[in-house]
Amino acid sequence: MNYLFTPPAVASVPIRGSDEYFPIRRIFCVGRNYEAHAKELGNAVDRESPFYFTKSASHYVSSGATVPYPPGTANYHHEMELVVAIGQAGFHIAEEQALAHVFGYACGLDMTRRDLQAALREKKLSWDIAKDFENAAVVSALMPASTIGHPGTGKIELKVNGDMRQSSDIGLMIHPVPALIAHLSRYYHLQPGDLIFTGTPEGVGPVVAGDRIEGMIEGVGEIELNIGAAE
Repeated sequence: MNYLFTPPAVASVPIRGSDEYFPIRRIFCVGRNYEAHAKELGNAVDRESPFYFTKSASHYVSSGATVPYPPGTANYHHEMELVVAIGQAGFHIAEEQALAHVFGYACGLDMTRRDLQAALREKKLSWDIAKDFENAAVVSALMPASTIGHPGTGKIELKVNGDMRQSSDIGLMIHPVPALIAHLSRYYHLQPGDLIFTGTPEGVGPVVAGDRIEGMIEGVGEIELNIGAAE
C-alpha cells in the first residue's frame, strides 16, 4: 500500500514490569466527576449521569517529558486524574461486570487551556481547543489490574515545584469507575486500547514555563511533567 505521506506512529503507553506497550485507540475524559472541583469552577454538580469530552491519541505524551507552553492561552492548568485502560471489548456492559474489561490503571494529567475553556463555556460552544491540543494528555506507565487489583480509594495528589496543589481521594468520585464504564458503553463499543480519564479533584491551577509537575495516586504510580518555553 502506498501512502501520500508517512502515517503517524501509533501512540502507546509503557506497561510497568513488561517490555510490552499498550497501544492507544481513543481517549475519553470525564468532566466534573469530583464535587469540590465542580464547585471551585462555579459549575453545578450533576449526579444523574457523567458527561465526556475526548482527546486525540496523537496528543499523548509520556510521563517525564518536557512540553512547550501551548499557544493561544495565558492560563494553562494542570488536572491530576486516575486513568483507566480498557483491555476487553464490550458494549452495554453491566456495571457489575465492568471491571472485567479493565486492563490496568495509570496516572494522568488532563492539561487544559482554562481561559479558552471559560470563553467557550460562556458561549455554550465545544471545549475542543481548550482540551484537545498537542501534549494535552499525559499518561504514566500502566499498572496492570492483575498486579494491583482495582483501586476504589487512595490518595491522589499533585505538586508544582514541590508545593501541594491537589490532594484528595479517588473514592470521592461522583461516578466511580464501574459506573463510568457501564455508562460510556451505552454509547460506544469500548475496545482494547481505549483510555478513560476519570476526572480531577479540586485544586487545579496554572503552570508557567519552568514549572515541574509531580503527581501520584496511591497504589497506582507517579507522573511527572516539565513545562518548557513557548515555541
